[in-house]
Amino acid sequence: MSASLIQKYNVPGPRYTSYPTVPYWDEQTFSYQIWIDTLKKSFSESNATEGISLYIHLPFCESMCTFCGCHKRITKNHSVEHPYIEALLKEWYLYCQLFDEKPIIKEIHLGGGTPTFFSIKNLEDLINGIFTSAKKATSYEFSFEGHPNNTTREHLQKLYDLGFRRVSFGVQDYSETVQKAIHRVQPFHNVAKVTLQAREIGYTSIGHDIIFGLPFQEIEDIVDTIEKTKSLQPDRLAFYSYAHVPWIKGNGQRGFKDEDVPKDEKKRMFYEVGKKILREKGYYEIGMDHFALETDSLYQSFENGSLHRNFMGYSSSKTQLMIGLGVSSISDSWYSFAQNEKNIEDYYQLLEWNKLPVVKGHFLTNEDLIIRKHILNLMCQFETSWNNTSAYFEELPDVIIHLQEMQDDGLLTVENKTIRIHEKGKPFIRNICMAFDLRLKRKIPENQLFSMTI
Repeated sequence: MSASLIQKYNVPGPRYTSYPTVPYWDEQTFSYQIWIDTLKKSFSESNATEGISLYIHLPFCESMCTFCGCHKRITKNHSVEHPYIEALLKEWYLYCQLFDEKPIIKEIHLGGGTPTFFSIKNLEDLINGIFTSAKKATSYEFSFEGHPNNTTREHLQKLYDLGFRRVSFGVQDYSETVQKAIHRVQPFHNVAKVTLQAREIGYTSIGHDIIFGLPFQEIEDIVDTIEKTKSLQPDRLAFYSYAHVPWIKGNGQRGFKDEDVPKDEKKRMFYEVGKKILREKGYYEIGMDHFALETDSLYQSFENGSLHRNFMGYSSSKTQLMIGLGVSSISDSWYSFAQNEKNIEDYYQLLEWNKLPVVKGHFLTNEDLIIRKHILNLMCQFETSWNNTSAYFEELPDVIIHLQEMQDDGLLTVENKTIRIHEKGKPFIRNICMAFDLRLKRKIPENQLFSMTI
């Protein structure tokens, strides 16, 4: 990849787990009642045919990883577990009260925070509690994020017994220097142990998360980490750019100086070298920053056109309705987004009042829905088209003009009412999606809201 292209396109940009992106939600046109109405509409349209998804946020961590931008609370006090599980089940109960039939759950993802901060008993109570008022879809997919240092064989076995078949472990990087800088020291042995245990138990999709662009990281660290990763042969990988956003309050990204973070050409070289090695090892690029073996469901869904992306990231199964439980969780009815209260104490208070802890959101306009579909197509399939009128919007000709320069640079092709992203253009997919982002174009932020695209 040429340095000139990196310089040209390395600008702040969203990762597009949604459209509109959270900073551009129109909270003036959103209300608690709108969320309830769109939720019930989506449920009645889709529950019987495809089921629903649950994202459950488990925010507690015993220590602060300085690379992390997720919502979390640092504590070693495990007495916080039980009240939080009770609150999650109360929230789920309030949702179930709104439905006129049992929810059919197709997908559950436990994210954090550190889900394996919680005891086996509390995780079991959570999942069993969910299914006192729900049933499993015929082909369901349950997944969770595990910390290699505290995920026990008992954790893995119990969650497997509860229906979980997919687990992802945060590796980041195996360099001790890098690990110390990001406050995430975990030897290769720990990752190997939980990976092999998961495989022995019967998990069918084991994922590892690797980050490039971390402080003090060098190319030999990337090569070493990927080689070690390949020796364990996870089914899928997230190989993604470190989102350096130290200006956001409370994200903890101050364990190092800005000058310690690799920039521009050096950072992109990490990606190119890493991607080349992964391809040689049999991993195929799926969407943005994700790689999978041919045998993994993520690859298969990419090949058959069913890959989906939402606030949980990439998924091999799509549901119209996704409900987020827990502090800061975001729900998606397709017609609207809703985010929960971030403060735990306020979250508890709202539930005590028998009120869903939704505090902000966005109602999608017709224009939003069309653009959202185009961005999803680009992020999941590297192409989109407008062969029918339902995919057309008034400012599309302006978008095509905006993309002309990217076409001249060999990143994509626009022809026959279709945009196709070339191999050369895949690293710039966020930039390509930004051409469709009308809300961003109409209101350029005065301050930096997003990490750099490269």
